[in-house]
Amino acid sequence: MSQMNRVIATVTERIIERSKSQRAAYIARMKATMDNTPPRKRLSCGNIAHAVAACGDGDKKTLVSENAPNLGITTSYNDMLSAHQPYKDYPDRIKDAAAKHGATAQIAGGVPAMCDGVTQGQAGMELSLFSRDIVAMATAVGLSHNMFDGNLFLGICDKIVPGMMIGALDFGHLPACFIPSGPMASGIPNKEKAEQRQKFAAGEIDRSQMLAVESASYHSPGTCTFYGTANSNQLLMEFMGVHLPGSSFVSPGTPLRYALTDEAVARLLAITEKGACYRPLYEVVTEKSLVNAVVGLLATGGSTNHSLHLVAIARAAGIEMTWEDMDEISSVVPLLTRIYPNGQADINHFQQAGGMAFLFRELRSAGLLNEDVVNIMGEGLESYELQPTLTDAGGVEWKEKVTTSGDYTVLTSADKPFSNNGGLRLLQGNLGKAVIKVSAVATEHQIVEAPCRVFESQEALQAAFKEGALFQDMIAVVRFQGPAANGMPELHKMTPLLGIAQDKGFKVALVTDGRMSGASGKVPAAIHVSPEAVLGGLIGKVRDGDIMRLNAETGELSLLVDEAELASREQSTQPEQLHTLGRHLFAGLRERAEPAELGGGFFNEESRSSSAVGTPRTAPQPQTETQSSEATEA
Repeated sequence: MSQMNRVIATVTERIIERSKSQRAAYIARMKATMDNTPPRKRLSCGNIAHAVAACGDGDKKTLVSENAPNLGITTSYNDMLSAHQPYKDYPDRIKDAAAKHGATAQIAGGVPAMCDGVTQGQAGMELSLFSRDIVAMATAVGLSHNMFDGNLFLGICDKIVPGMMIGALDFGHLPACFIPSGPMASGIPNKEKAEQRQKFAAGEIDRSQMLAVESASYHSPGTCTFYGTANSNQLLMEFMGVHLPGSSFVSPGTPLRYALTDEAVARLLAITEKGACYRPLYEVVTEKSLVNAVVGLLATGGSTNHSLHLVAIARAAGIEMTWEDMDEISSVVPLLTRIYPNGQADINHFQQAGGMAFLFRELRSAGLLNEDVVNIMGEGLESYELQPTLTDAGGVEWKEKVTTSGDYTVLTSADKPFSNNGGLRLLQGNLGKAVIKVSAVATEHQIVEAPCRVFESQEALQAAFKEGALFQDMIAVVRFQGPAANGMPELHKMTPLLGIAQDKGFKVALVTDGRMSGASGKVPAAIHVSPEAVLGGLIGKVRDGDIMRLNAETGELSLLVDEAELASREQSTQPEQLHTLGRHLFAGLRERAEPAELGGGFFNEESRSSSAVGTPRTAPQPQTETQSSEATEA
């Protein structure tokens, strides 16, 4: 391997040093948990009897003996989500695989699994980001029975995998393995889908024609094939070391997919305390493995959602990772893939070109990964350069390295990258901080200085488009979309509209305290603006006609208005919202929401008074039980 890249080494050491005290406290908590409440050993006879009452005689005998490992399965199965529908039969397969090794497995619990594709542009999207932390809590509820020696997680999509990982880390004294279900077969080409969406937005095709296009894209069980948050999740789990090598993008219903699921059970059993090599999750998810995950994400132009999720996952492991860390890493990580929306290929094409094995090879050869890590396979990263293959007996083995890409237009080598920099960048200026995904934005569109058009909702921008008011050089500012305002929904419905204006030759960009996520495309979008408008961020003082500068090359996001003028302006107020489709139940979470740069969750209330926040809507103060109840009902 090449010598470790100096920037990667420096950033890693900085994160380690910055996190020293909280990381030590986390590890001490994990060790104390294992010492004081080891799985099953402190449960009473009545506790055990309740937990095994529904088991068959064989499993009941094994569980009561406490001599063999018992695995907990946390599942996000439902049959509405294409990515999660294949999980229906996984628990029975896992139980059979465990039995072959003399062990047992039980479903610890289920977690909610919402689809951002279904809620995109709808009221339900305002529950999406917070569902991550609810998944984490649901994970903890299932595992709190303390019946399990190791934990298996069945999850794919946007907030589900990060939520499961946050929950798993609270049980980091136990080993963990994530099992993917794989992508659906390729459908209509992504370029054609994007073109048809713009035609629909322009009124050139009707609803029935658009539905036919979408249905040809999303057409069967499995993960959506574009490189959004769901597929980015799988890549991150592999880089963190909680997936089997090369397992992320093997399609559902195939012999190799089944064999990998069986092998995941065997590997997890081997690293339980009752196995050959106890390897708890807190030893796997470390500062170094998290940096590796960032490198993998940047090298592939992955989802901007992970600028939120990785920060939250890191904090759950006692690690402080920042947007500045990610930006510095991005400066030295080459872009090695062209997967939609960063190109025309989909995730199946990436897999066929060499997939994760070739990607690991290239990043390791360039010295961009921390090598001294452990994972469910053992120590180091060499095994992740190997491609899984079926044995004659129907098992799986790792023997062959992938030394060349099968398609250099989709997956290239580190010495001939598509770009010398990663796909995400940090923007800073008097508006605060924001994230931009540049891997899909043409160079000529990465600098925009233009008058602002201010909108308080995505619906308002859509109305302006219908009136023809967006066809000008313009930076669209869409505010009151942050975690504390309305749960930070994704705003993809605006992308085709702004894309039409850009195609007509206008310089356009989007600036918002909301999200765009994995499908961020060709229009430059400064997202996750922090501090957000509802917490006093300067974005709340922007007016129509103000000149704003977005420069993705220098990392600048500035409102070019005199400071005295800005000081004289009053902060805008959030329009009244309808609390329908469950949104009123999340009012208390919006009150507790963290700034985007701290992960956008609600577990750490003290973050509301951190330096990341401007002038809070309501300053955090101790509340009586009555006051707290009233705030929740407001």
